[in-house]
Amino acid sequence: MYFLGIGLVLLLMKYLELGPVAAWSWWTVLAPFALAALWWAWADWSGYTKKKAMEKMQQRKQDRINKNRTAMGIAPKKRG
Repeated sequence: MYFLGIGLVLLLMKYLELGPVAAWSWWTVLAPFALAALWWAWADWSGYTKKKAMEKMQQRKQDRINKNRTAMGIAPKKRG
């Protein structure tokens, strides 16, 4: 996501001819978009994206359980 943000800033600076970016080649300005695509391809290939999604779902589940236990007057279990 950082690569995409950097790419958009550099693209805007190149288009508006601001600062030293105006003199850079288009390949340099567009490189962060290629890096973002490579990052997303690697994240999908390695399972990183799926792992993060599963961790997020597990945390939501645990938060829901703790909320229900608190509502019933039972102290939630400490994770650690």
